[in-house]
Amino acid sequence: MKKLINNKAKIGIFDSGLGGLFTMKAIAKELPEYDYVYLGDTKRLPYGSRSHEVIYQFLKEGVDFLFSKDCAIIIVACNTASAEALRQIQKEYLPKAYPDRKVLGMIVPMTEACNEFKNVGLVATGATIASGAYPREFKKRNPKTKIIGLATPLLVPIVESGEKKWIKPVLAEYMKFLKNKKIDALLLGCTHYAIFKKEFSVLLPKGVTIISQDVVVPKKVKNYLSRHKEISDILSFTKHGGKMEFYVTDTTTNFQKMANLWFGKKISIKKVVIE
Repeated sequence: MKKLINNKAKIGIFDSGLGGLFTMKAIAKELPEYDYVYLGDTKRLPYGSRSHEVIYQFLKEGVDFLFSKDCAIIIVACNTASAEALRQIQKEYLPKAYPDRKVLGMIVPMTEACNEFKNVGLVATGATIASGAYPREFKKRNPKTKIIGLATPLLVPIVESGEKKWIKPVLAEYMKFLKNKKIDALLLGCTHYAIFKKEFSVLLPKGVTIISQDVVVPKKVKNYLSRHKEISDILSFTKHGGKMEFYVTDTTTNFQKMANLWFGKKISIKKVVIE
């Protein structure tokens, strides 16, 4: 196992594809002083239709890669990987392979952000919905909250393909299911969905709050690092802003285009093999 050097460690961000860039941008805005490494497993997306065993293997390979790049902590921006494989990674793999490092996911912080709501709609990939991870977490933390889940498998391919013209009709069809459910919040249970917050809001009844990880997660990461000095003390720290590295398992024109757009400059993206 590669040993970390004090003040040289980085924050890793893992996702199956493009959506995690949105989360990374938000985290880096909240915590600009650190160095970041992004890995998008674009070759094998979407994860939403995969089995537990396959998703676990994909996440394990992503974790190994990011730790090889001197990351002390990894944020799994992918809700599907968080739901299907994170707990197993944390309990079985990390203690043996990387006992001094951390891997965090989306389920806990997003659930915590819904504390004040009674009826929460949840849109996510098929695998996230089928895993039952969100209802289990709500039962532990907010047992009185009613969760109404809806699998929305077409949204990730639309984001990754860049075919935005389809998002409105597809969303309109999906939102029919939630129209009369009297939800007071909608939890966007996939990294990619934050990109379409405005489109979601137009289709929701007035007063429904959208819970999105690009808003929730950065503050949660900041709070976590303030409480875990064993991690924050070894992270690189630059007053004027840290560095960012971007890796993907397959290069696509749309990924490059959106990365440039979101970060406001030409992003250098390297293709890697993690299998």
